[in-house]
Amino acid sequence: MTEFEERFWREGLIVAGVDEAGRGSLAGPVVAAAVIIKPGTEPFLTSDSKKLTPQQRENFYEEIKNRSLAIGTGVVDSALIDRINILEATKVAMRRALEDLSHKFDLVITDYVRLDGYQCLALKKGDERSLSCACASIVAKVLRDRIMEEYHRLFPDYGFDRHKGYPTNYHRRAININGPTDIHRRSFKL
Repeated sequence: MTEFEERFWREGLIVAGVDEAGRGSLAGPVVAAAVIIKPGTEPFLTSDSKKLTPQQRENFYEEIKNRSLAIGTGVVDSALIDRINILEATKVAMRRALEDLSHKFDLVITDYVRLDGYQCLALKKGDERSLSCACASIVAKVLRDRIMEEYHRLFPDYGFDRHKGYPTNYHRRAININGPTDIHRRSFKL
């Protein structure tokens, strides 16, 4: 899982992995994270973030914080997603996460999203093939889940604590009964 990083580390380059969470959701923000793991770090993740339990993600989140040189985050709300589309909003969130890093980096590994303006390796299934990208995926997912749990307190009838805004049957029924909230993406089929 570090074959790409190792190649760059041997050249003395610093790698930032970037990924997002919330791209397919009907409500809430898209959240991106950028993670620079320490060169030479051995793989320590067992699976990509989608295959982990919430508790496993939380545990890895703490480990990632301890093993990283820097972590940056970027958030784009549903209003901007509706204005510019989800792909462009994802890129904005990723750029914000990179700009939030407190450490310089030489190149970026993403999960298949090409970012102009950076030396970028856009890997298909990057969150499964790159440790930096996998770490970013976990950080983004943990932070977005926490945001959606806060939204659940504001909008308890929608079950955001259960489905985090994704298009489950429960969520669609709640929208049909209660109508959309201010955090729902109007450009998505609700």
